[in-house]
Amino acid sequence: MDHIRYSATACQTDFANPLDRAAMRAKTDRMDRARHFSLTFAATLVAASISAAAGQDAPKSERGEQIMTTACATCHDLRPIDTAALDEAGWAREVKSMIEQGAEVKADDVPVLVAFLVKRNGPLPEGPGKEVVLNICTRCHDLQRVRRERNTAEGWLEILDAMLNEGAPLPEKDLPVLLRYLARNFAPAPR
Repeated sequence: MDHIRYSATACQTDFANPLDRAAMRAKTDRMDRARHFSLTFAATLVAASISAAAGQDAPKSERGEQIMTTACATCHDLRPIDTAALDEAGWAREVKSMIEQGAEVKADDVPVLVAFLVKRNGPLPEGPGKEVVLNICTRCHDLQRVRRERNTAEGWLEILDAMLNEGAPLPEKDLPVLLRYLARNFAPAPR
């Protein structure tokens, strides 16, 4: 066991290599005390965070989201919803179809669910780039977030660069197509 502790001590760049076993033991004991302090400090921070969070209410999800999670996600994942981009009539048809296939949605909940789906995943303008938004952007964001944002081409490019730096799987060939689509359809309102 001492040879393992010696190896760990010898690898530390802030310590000179120990000359004998007594020096090695002193250095490893100091490392053990530092590690113990670090772990104790980290555990204290985690405990404080948990107790602070326990005093706060968790964010409440919308009723439509609750219905979607219980009715839709019991049969399939939410990806088909994320990429649909339908208007109110389209979502109403889709919900009706799912109910006919066995989805359990109370009649009173249908309008709530449809309204939520339109708000979260409503229609997008047609054009080159729409499919890129649906297939790439919705992997992380709902369409409401895309539709809400208004930027110049330069602003959208900054956002796209940030998303690429975060690991967005946007092929290089699709970047200019997506940029034109976003800049054309989600530009700032004219003054």
